Amino acid sequence: MPAILARRRVTAAVLGLASALVLASCADPADGGTTEVADASGRTTRINTSPDQHRVTTAKVDSIAAEVPEEIRRRGTLEIVDSSGSAAPLTFRATDNKTVIGVEPDLASLVADVLGLEPHFNTVSWENIFVGLDSAKYDVGFSNITVTEERKEKYDFAPYREDNLGFEAKKGSGLKVTGPEDVAGRTVAVGSGTNQEKLLIEWSRENEKAGRKPVDIKYYQNDSDTYLALQSGRIDLYLGPNPTAAYHAATSGKTEVVGTYSGAGATLQGLIAATTKKDNGLVEPLADAIDHIIRNGTYAKVLRRWGLSDEAVAESGINPPGLPRSGT
Repeated sequence: MPAILARRRVTAAVLGLASALVLASCADPADGGTTEVADASGRTTRINTSPDQHRVTTAKVDSIAAEVPEEIRRRGTLEIVDSSGSAAPLTFRATDNKTVIGVEPDLASLVADVLGLEPHFNTVSWENIFVGLDSAKYDVGFSNITVTEERKEKYDFAPYREDNLGFEAKKGSGLKVTGPEDVAGRTVAVGSGTNQEKLLIEWSRENEKAGRKPVDIKYYQNDSDTYLALQSGRIDLYLGPNPTAAYHAATSGKTEVVGTYSGAGATLQGLIAATTKKDNGLVEPLADAIDHIIRNGTYAKVLRRWGLSDEAVAESGINPPGLPRSGT
């Protein structure tokens, strides 16, 4: 494991309100589907949301491709799984409502290029990502999956992005989230089975131990139901991946990000990783492929085209420290 991953510590629990994406214009239909976003430094990026993606590509690297398990090499495809519950700019549907686009499929495609494999995307519900990985139906998950100590028992991880979470509130709410006390007694929506849920439950327990009210945690079937609840005042906050929260706030104009937090907790920078079944022999070539695209510059091009340059990692590695287990 590279030393850089072992020392990904943050000096404070809150990473600041500067997010990877900030105020942007809405999509321009005349442009075939584009959305402008700006990163924390103010650089503006025009995001292509049409089905004609012109993805960044790279060449096969024979030495890395040779590391891929023989069964996968013979098949010729990399079976990639992602979540149907994801959202822009991670994984979402293009303007034709069927083509899967986003930073996750772009990075997965680059990795497949290096491995000399044809990327084949399988979009399923969040829980079925792991069911499919367990049964070897899918080779690897590229779906904003956070490295956690619990998940490391069953899966191997090759990181490719930082993991930052965002608290989204109705615009003009006046709320600011800097720690557990700011959500005490609040009604907060979160996705079931996510590391966001794990952190929110931990915060609720901390509040109760400190004599404060617990968090009233709510779950919704999809983002549209969640945002309807947020606008109607049935919930105070929505905790999700910071890129999606910031993108939604920018394009809807109805919400705002009122706090950000590392996906691995107060003392460790969270990491998003390519996720594969433990000990199946695939994590080494995945990590090597990610390191290769970082070195050749195509990785930076992909992050830049989705306005996520602020979430870049310097290198990948294998199974870095992740979100600690509950109570540890």
